[in-house]
Amino acid sequence: MDETIGLFAGEGDLSVEIARRLFERGRPPLVFSFGEKTAPLEKWALEVTRIERPALGELLGKLRSRGIKNLVLAGFVPKSLIFRPDLLDDDLRGILSSLPFRDDHSLLGAIVSFFESRGVTVLPYRDIIPELLAPRGTIAGRQPLPGEEEDILYGLRIASALVPMSFGQTIVVRGRSVVAVEAMEGTDETIKRAGSISGGGVVVKLMRPDQDERYDVPVVGTKTLLKMREAGIPCLAVEAGRTIVLGGDLFRERAKQWDMAVTGVVPAPSS
Repeated sequence: MDETIGLFAGEGDLSVEIARRLFERGRPPLVFSFGEKTAPLEKWALEVTRIERPALGELLGKLRSRGIKNLVLAGFVPKSLIFRPDLLDDDLRGILSSLPFRDDHSLLGAIVSFFESRGVTVLPYRDIIPELLAPRGTIAGRQPLPGEEEDILYGLRIASALVPMSFGQTIVVRGRSVVAVEAMEGTDETIKRAGSISGGGVVVKLMRPDQDERYDVPVVGTKTLLKMREAGIPCLAVEAGRTIVLGGDLFRERAKQWDMAVTGVVPAPSS
């Protein structure tokens, strides 16, 4: 009999999709939800436990008490929590104090090491939803216009230089000029800020080349398209094979309805 999988579920639709796929395989997960809305998860979960704060020791204790040895980490957790030590437990505060740099790559890698050094294997969720990885070429909507193609190529150059430093996973480019770069605020807020500056242009989204694919694989979905529409940005380029596209038919319908171009790209290898 397959062992039960634990799922730490942050905000967003990714955790729900993972829970659904596990359920369909006959392995409904034991969900520990950090998001406020647990109802979408309850349909697919063996059980849902609400986690009020990012307490690693508490989560580890719950996993051990249920005999859970495999864990998936998925969904959005605000990184700004690192500035609220009162909400963190001793284990997470200890990790933060030990890190020379607190970028996503270092912090998430240390969290994975925390669990794995204590006997809990962190599983790569991309293996659960491989068909949702972006293909190369047109994903939804129309093809990019010539000017958008130029901005995509320029954006790939800039993003490829930034992501190894663990920021700039999303950038917005217009007229071969960088309008906005994602830092701690997240993709949606980056798009919103770009819209207030320029409107138009393209959103380019890449993953760090050496990113551990057990966590933090870039995700886009229908909400991403809505934020782009509100910002007046009609083109989205994501890294093929390394970006998860959520929303299925609705994503494709919205891209067509709103005359958007969504394309999968492969950055040139670094020299």
